[in-house]
Amino acid sequence: MSSNYSLNGIIDMHIHSAPDIRARSHNDFELANQALELGARAIVIKSHHVPTMDRAYLVQKIVPGVSVFGSLTLNLPVGGLNPYAVDTALQLGAKTVWLPTIDAANHRNYEGKSGGIEVLSGNKIVEPLKEIFKLIASHNAILATGHLSKYEIFRVVEEARKHGVQKIVVTHPEFNMIRLSLEEQRDLASNYGVYHERTYAQPIGGGRYKSNLPDNLTAIEALGPQSTIVSTDSGQIENPPWKDSIREYITYLHNHGITTDALDLMTNFNPARLLDLSEKEPRQ
Repeated sequence: MSSNYSLNGIIDMHIHSAPDIRARSHNDFELANQALELGARAIVIKSHHVPTMDRAYLVQKIVPGVSVFGSLTLNLPVGGLNPYAVDTALQLGAKTVWLPTIDAANHRNYEGKSGGIEVLSGNKIVEPLKEIFKLIASHNAILATGHLSKYEIFRVVEEARKHGVQKIVVTHPEFNMIRLSLEEQRDLASNYGVYHERTYAQPIGGGRYKSNLPDNLTAIEALGPQSTIVSTDSGQIENPPWKDSIREYITYLHNHGITTDALDLMTNFNPARLLDLSEKEPRQ
């Protein structure tokens, strides 16, 4: 299968890279060079364990020509729901603050484990998270929902809006541990103006992954591209390198009837707005 859709100017807001505790298919510099090779406009580096905005700053200096941004994930290595870590990360230029992922209580419960980070006490948002919302709002940064349960996502989105958070991304809503229905996704987009981040693949156990592309196509056809961001969540050694996964993803959508205008919206304009970049990058 082939597509004549140009990857020039695309933005991927969710990529894993080395150094990491887990083996990755590329390090930060290799990733940035892949992005440069494809003509990508910007990438966002994510780690489950450590902040990445300082790494992104250095990569940007060494590999000019593509914007490289960092983020912070609120797992146990940074103290969980730690407003001090969030404040520092945002001051250093982090664009996205991810709520707990692998250390979220919902993630651990899905894997048959106990414990984990809770964002609710009863049905109320815990106090440290309210402080985090205020910090995110004050920097006009992005709040991403991580690996929370669907119930937690609705409560978090509602409370974040009350605290002035303008940019909210629901992280891979199709993941088995989250599994937001299309109707629930529609409600979140319509009532709270969130974006849904639709990623390349998801783990299914035993080091194996399954493609999300058919599910993503269904969601885009049902809900439209206005509330969608196309991201890969790539970097796993079990999946193709980033440049191959993003090419395969875009080709699949284009070959299944997603228009160039819709692809531009999901891969360029929507993420550009979230990253405070100009809304249009001329294609070549």
